[in-house]
Amino acid sequence: MSAAARRELRVAARGGELDALLLRPAEAHALLLLAHGAGAGMRHAFLGAIADALAARGVATLRFQFPWMQRGEKRLDASPLLHDAVRAAFAEAGRCADGLALFAGGKSLGGRMTSQVAATGELASARGLVFLGFPLHPAGKPGSERAAHLRDVAQPMLFAQGTRDALADLALLRPVITALGERAQLHLEDDADHAFHVRKKSGRDDAAVIASLADAVATFTRARALSFAPCAGAPQ
Repeated sequence: MSAAARRELRVAARGGELDALLLRPAEAHALLLLAHGAGAGMRHAFLGAIADALAARGVATLRFQFPWMQRGEKRLDASPLLHDAVRAAFAEAGRCADGLALFAGGKSLGGRMTSQVAATGELASARGLVFLGFPLHPAGKPGSERAAHLRDVAQPMLFAQGTRDALADLALLRPVITALGERAQLHLEDDADHAFHVRKKSGRDDAAVIASLADAVATFTRARALSFAPCAGAPQ
């Protein structure tokens, strides 16, 4: 595969201009908006590794900074500001897509903020949502209230989760996914925690997990990109 093209961008959002990074392989079949989590920004090693692995499998990615991360602060912004950043970044992804099928999602908080926007119907041109460690509940406080909005998401959803994820008890997540029916599917990484780290005794390493995650995401996007046709009025 030829090297993927990297391009630094700026996204205009209500919280100010946000840094963004487009990674697009020549053989791309889809473009995934990939939002970062609460603990680290778009250049975190995990997001960089998954973006590179996806590029090798024909999935372009657009990463972006949420406003608090752009400002270099530790305190997260309120949800309305995060939602606005998702909307602005998705519009930028549409402008970068150049005919590719669009997908949206992210790591942990980034995926949840994306799904909340999608539940309003504002990401209608997305062919599906990808969650890398959906944070169903805070650590040590099991519950499924955070999933209530998912019933209003029209698109197919891929939940990629570690079996040791302290923010997503599988006993609670499985019924959520079952209730969503054919719209949702679950991909599990054995022994992986919320950061998708695995223990040495698992017989795997983090690189193997990244490869497995990328395979699952690429399979998900390719299946839905095959029937993709740009809609009138959809962002290009």
